[in-house]
Amino acid sequence: MSLNDDQQLLRYSRQIMLPEFDIAGQQKLLDASVLIVGLGGLGSPAAIYLATSGIGHLILADDDRVELSNLQRQILHNDQSIGQTKVESATKTLRALNPDLLISGLPYRLEGQLLHEQVELADVVVDASDNFTTRFAINRACLDTKTPLVSGAAIRMDGQVTVFDSRNPDSPCYHCLYKDTGDENLSCSENGVLAPLVGIIGSIQALEVIKLITGVGQPLMGRLLVLDGRTMSWRELKLPKDSQCAHCGIIC
Repeated sequence: MSLNDDQQLLRYSRQIMLPEFDIAGQQKLLDASVLIVGLGGLGSPAAIYLATSGIGHLILADDDRVELSNLQRQILHNDQSIGQTKVESATKTLRALNPDLLISGLPYRLEGQLLHEQVELADVVVDASDNFTTRFAINRACLDTKTPLVSGAAIRMDGQVTVFDSRNPDSPCYHCLYKDTGDENLSCSENGVLAPLVGIIGSIQALEVIKLITGVGQPLMGRLLVLDGRTMSWRELKLPKDSQCAHCGIIC
């Protein structure tokens, strides 16, 4: 895909006018493929902003169907979507926002070799999943394929986001942040979440994807951005690579 007509130039004009972005940056987005795993609270704003920003190809993966309780925060979906697969619902919404967008829908759980293959097809992966098992598997696939990973999480009124990029030897991985076990009870269905919180974190994930693809700005690699929604305060924590990490480190 190329910026070959006035309509496309007009659609993306507010990004193109950024000096560090320009037409070259927009063309990089149009040439890129992004895999989004999870089309819920985080995946919804991430997908919307990536679609409208001009990512050429979105690969959407989610094995769930839309339920009424999703609609409080999962802005890809609406009342008419209830009962549909989240992939089907998301595809309709995103195509209405940007008809030039190429979408590959995967309405099933990505595991094993299938996950590895889809990660390998992507330029960047967005982890918008809701459980540690999936997050660890995505991390492993991204390490194996050297695919950058943008990871976000939100629960109750707390959120966090960071970038893992194994193309850089100094980058940590998800296992450097969380070891091989996690608390699977940390879910929105068990603990709740305030709707705008996932919008904030998912939007930051989209921004980090755009930065990784275009080379504009400094990605959140080696830094964990943490939001306390109660006080609307941010903390930036250093996230160094763990030299003893069994997945990305050097075992001494």
